[in-house]
Amino acid sequence: MAKLSTDELLEAFKEMTLIELSEFVKQFEDTFNVTAAAPVAVAGAAPAAGGGDAGAAEEQDEFDVILEAAGDKKIQVIKEVRALTSLGLKEAKDLVDGAPKPVLEKVDKAAADKAKEALEGAGATVTLK
Repeated sequence: MAKLSTDELLEAFKEMTLIELSEFVKQFEDTFNVTAAAPVAVAGAAPAAGGGDAGAAEEQDEFDVILEAAGDKKIQVIKEVRALTSLGLKEAKDLVDGAPKPVLEKVDKAAADKAKEALEGAGATVTLK
């Protein structure tokens, strides 16, 4: 089998449908015993750390919604986290169990207030940064 260059691989991926690409990722993960989701989570967390310093110097227009504690109604909080994000059940449960953790990052004031109200309504302790 001829070795494909990175550009050739990218061109092949561009021709695939989303379903075909999703099936490829699953098979790739199974074949090489890796998880494609882990690097995405790390990459998503890195920009948030740098963005907080820049926001402090200027008037803040982007907010992070931080879940401090789940409270007594943990299941309701997990449901709210899932409603606010695109996380699956396991990921949302892990986020709630690992509090304090950011639920939403770099959202506008209205979205941050709405998320805070929804999470506090479910019994969670939430802060905006």
